[in-house]
Amino acid sequence: LLGASMNVNMDSVTETFLKLLFLLSVHNRHTALAGNKYNCDDQLVSALPQSSFSSSSELSSSHSPGFARLNRREGAGGWSPLVSNKYQWLQIDLGERTEITAVATQGGYGSSDWVTSYLLMFSDSGRNWKQYRQEESIWAFSGNTNADSVVYYKLQHSIKARFLRFVPLDWNPNGRIGMRIEVYGCTYRSEVVGFDGKSCLIYTLNQKLMNTLKDVISLKFKTMQSDGILLHREGKNGDHITLELTKGKLSLLINLGDTKTHPSNAQINITLGSLLDDQHWHSVLIEHFNNQVNFTVDKHTHHFHAKGEFSYLDLDYELSFGGIPVPGKSGTLSRRNFHGCFENIYYNEVNIIDLARRH
Repeated sequence: LLGASMNVNMDSVTETFLKLLFLLSVHNRHTALAGNKYNCDDQLVSALPQSSFSSSSELSSSHSPGFARLNRREGAGGWSPLVSNKYQWLQIDLGERTEITAVATQGGYGSSDWVTSYLLMFSDSGRNWKQYRQEESIWAFSGNTNADSVVYYKLQHSIKARFLRFVPLDWNPNGRIGMRIEVYGCTYRSEVVGFDGKSCLIYTLNQKLMNTLKDVISLKFKTMQSDGILLHREGKNGDHITLELTKGKLSLLINLGDTKTHPSNAQINITLGSLLDDQHWHSVLIEHFNNQVNFTVDKHTHHFHAKGEFSYLDLDYELSFGGIPVPGKSGTLSRRNFHGCFENIYYNEVNIIDLARRH
């Protein structure tokens, strides 16, 4: 059932949310976050059918994208577009969402055609594309210096996508664009849940196993909506933590409730990211240990220390994902539930989506 979506009907109070019981038998269950981290270097292109290859154009039928397999000599010995310019691309469909850890390129067999630099783009749908970035900028890969040598590149951070597109930037001035490629990686294992803007997922914690001094929450999300509640947790005295998407940015709001009890730093609001409603996956990590909080969105982290009684937040034993189950609860900015997808929700190593499927 990997990659399936699950929506919670909101027709009645009893159907408003799915309550999850935290079972002792699940506490020590460890599920890999994504892929096999110790062996994720399988060759992914060599076994693909011809229909998995496409391109912006082709010089002739013998230069079609289906001949762009590493070390192969069929056809004219690789892919070449009709015209060599920076508007050409070679695309592969891996058939399912895949973790990509490395790429390799080669020129056209026995020719003067090779690419000296290129961009890498990826997509889940084949329509909405994102460019591979490294060191905070769009990354230009160094290509080939002859037709037959293989240039292998281990990605600094893996890509999770179904579609991959190679975009030539420069090529041999005495030839034309020519490419043979290979992609390395493994099947991306994930648990996905879909929210319709009216639903939420409630996780009920086991009070005996509660450790109020340490919490780690991680998830990925994808949406086209600029506003929505991703996470909410509230206490009886008004203490609450809310993670909310507002105008495409993520805000982590920590409210210590009664300002008389907590006169200093009664409210903390940290905002990270921008344009997060671009229908691409974005990762979130919230780590709370004593008064230290680390809030990470994608690769950007905000570290801060909270003063006062933050390490003793009076929170109940329910954690709400995707919205707020009871209208009128405090701590929201837009009061709008999340509309989109979550992937791999973990709370202190508990796989929340897997738990929901089984219970």
